[in-house]
This record gives sequence, C-alpha cells and structure tokens, in this order.
Amino acid sequence: MLETVLAGMRVVDLTQNVAGPFCTQILGDLGAEVIKVERPGRGDDTRGWRPPDYNGQSATFLALNRNKKSICVDLGKPDGVQLVKDLGAASDVLIHSMKPGSAEKLGLGFDELNAVNPRLVYCAISAFGQTGPLRALPGYDPLMQAFTGVMSTTGNEGDDPVRVGVSLIDMGTGMWATLAILAGLTRRGTTGKGLMVEASLLETGITWMSVFIAGYLATKKVPKKLGSAIAVTAPYELFRCADQHVFIAAGNDGLFARVCQGLGCERLMSDARFASNSARVVHRAELRAEIEETTSRLPAGDVVAALRKAGAPCSELHDVAQLIDHEQVRATGLISPLPLDGIPDHHVVALPIKAGGKRSSAWKAPPALGSDTDFVLSGLGYDAGKIAELRGTGAIG
Repeated sequence: MLETVLAGMRVVDLTQNVAGPFCTQILGDLGAEVIKVERPGRGDDTRGWRPPDYNGQSATFLALNRNKKSICVDLGKPDGVQLVKDLGAASDVLIHSMKPGSAEKLGLGFDELNAVNPRLVYCAISAFGQTGPLRALPGYDPLMQAFTGVMSTTGNEGDDPVRVGVSLIDMGTGMWATLAILAGLTRRGTTGKGLMVEASLLETGITWMSVFIAGYLATKKVPKKLGSAIAVTAPYELFRCADQHVFIAAGNDGLFARVCQGLGCERLMSDARFASNSARVVHRAELRAEIEETTSRLPAGDVVAALRKAGAPCSELHDVAQLIDHEQVRATGLISPLPLDGIPDHHVVALPIKAGGKRSSAWKAPPALGSDTDFVLSGLGYDAGKIAELRGTGAIG
C-alpha cells in the first residue's frame, strides 16, 4: 500500500552522503522511481566510507540507497548538464545538495528547470541554508552538532563535549526534505504548478534544540550537560545495576510512586526532597544515589521486571547486537532481509511507518555504480548512437 503512494513519479537525485540519499530512499520506499546521478568512477562519497563493509561494499552506502537506479554523469561537461536538464524536464522531483549558487552556475537552478518543466518540485539541501554569510560553506553532521549547540548539551558535566552517535542532523534533514517535497507535490496537485523547497542541516539542528532554546529564553541560563538525564523531570536517566544500566523514566508524580513501589523504596515517596517533580529535579543527585542504592545490588533484568510489573517506564541499556536480537524488535519486522549479489544475508532497516498494518513492499537492492545509465537514457529517447557518443566524450560513465 505505501509503495503505491508515489507510484508513477520520477525523482532525480543529485545528492550524496547522508541527508539527501536518506530523503530519496524514503521517496523510493513510497514507490517513486529514483534516479541517482553519480560521478563517473567515484560515485557517491559514501561508496568509499568503509569499513564497515559488506563483502567489500560500504555498509553506509547500502543503508541509504535502496530502491534507486544509478547513472554516471559528469556535470563538468555541457552534455552531462544537458542530460540532467532532460531528466528534470521528464520528472516530478529534482533534489540536490550542492552549495547555494552551484546549481545555478551549472544552469540547473530552479528557474532554469522550471522553465522547461513548470510542474517540477525542486528541493535544495544545504549545510547553512540558502541565505546568510555562511551560506556557501560546506557542512557535515558533527560539524553542525557543534555549531547548533547539540554537542554542548551531550555528555557528562566536566567531560569534553561529544557528538550524538547517530547522524541525527543529517537524517533529520532528510526527513524534513521529504516532508517539504510531499508538501510540494500536494500543492502541485491543486495548482498544477511546481515550486522550490529547501532544507538545511543548520535549521534541522536548531529545530532539535527547540526545548533548550525555550529554556534559555525563559531563564537566560545556558543549559548544562546532564549525561543521560534531562533538565525538566526526575528520575529520568540511567541507573547502575549489578551487571549493566537501566533507564528509568518517571515523568510525573504517579509514575514516581510506581518506581518506588517497584523497587521497594516506598520511603522515598514521603521524603520532602522528592515530594514533587520540581523538588526531585533540585535534588536529582540525592535521588539518583537513593535509587542506585537498590538497583546497584540487582541484575538489570530483575530491576526491569519489577518496574514493569509496577507499571513504571524503564528499559535495559542495549547495544546494537542486543537491540537486533530483542524479541520486540523481531516482532516489528523492521529489520528485513534484502539479499544482494555476494551478500545473501544482507538486511536493511525498513521504512518505519505502516499503512493498513503493512510496511512498504518496495524492495530493490542498492545499485551498482552506473548500472542503469543506458536504461535510463534509452527511456529519455537517447538512441544507442547518442549514448555511445556521450560515453566517448566522458559525459557519462
């Protein structure tokens, strides 16, 4: 069902690395035909991001590029630029992650493509956005975690700042770009006209900092690093057990009472230091010490079982291997097999949404570099002679 949402739509993907490819992979999961335009010989940078790898193929590239066709085009050659223009003229969406102004210099800006395809939804992803003094600078996820303050709130007080392990700004930007493209397609459905939409790593990072920004504006106090905790409620962090850690999340007084009951610490409920959420936040360190007095003597599994029986939200701290092997994760079916040539046990993380109780069944393995060049060009009306000519000039690979 989900794989029919964008069936019949063609997307030209001029992006690489993480944010753009994650966006176009989502569009492919929703049924769009995605044509990934890559540099001859090298392709997407992530093809070279290894280890880790699957039988010589970059695990990062494989994670972000299913349901796509790959063509090799040299945008440094006029014929290569014209080929992309021809693709744009015959497509519904074009997305790029070039620095602001670069696409326009090539003749691939929105105005140029809108002139040949007024229905085209054109998406530009950038690091710092299309305006401002830093607009032309490059950017990567950890760089933007530093710029937007995400790193300043991550880790333990007194330790050096650390990045969030997942590429939350890159992948978040891919999600915002997807949302913008879907909004553009919806608008086109009523007006018949395409438009330009934008997303940037900077704006995604700022958006993820919304709660911290609101707190600062309210108090003029710069947020501190709290490790696994958050500033507004307690207990709401990791606690040591005899063998590993458990996260306990008590977002209100009722849940705090359940935590106390589950751990056999009912006495804490009558302690004035912990009588309300505000008091618990002020006395967070004392509360953590009191709770760990109990949890540190017990295996994490016993703590989780007792808390869940009492109705208190909690979880063991999993590593990736434990996550994949968990019965609840297996029940979701989200980590699904997608065999590749030479990698029969290859799995992917599927689109994390359902419709009618089912996930998208659009499954096409990530493409080999340039594997669809001739097929795509033939579909545009290029005959064998023209394709050979372009290959001879180096415009295509």
